[in-house]
Amino acid sequence: MMNMLPRINELAKKKREIGLTSEEKAEQKILRENYLRGIRGQVLVTFSGMKVVDPLGKDVTPEKVRKLKIVD
Repeated sequence: MMNMLPRINELAKKKREIGLTSEEKAEQKILRENYLRGIRGQVLVTFSGMKVVDPLGKDVTPEKVRKLKIVD
């Protein structure tokens, strides 16, 4: 995912400076979609592993988060 960033940034800079061809616009769209898909996946993994505990040590993890638990 991180290997996409240089190209995404390169296309963004070119878009600001001189504009993009239709092929570059399509490439930029695909790269951005793939990058966002990766970020969303990371957030989901982070939230699925989350556990909320109150000051008394009781598990108060919201049911919505419990349902996100990823089964290995």
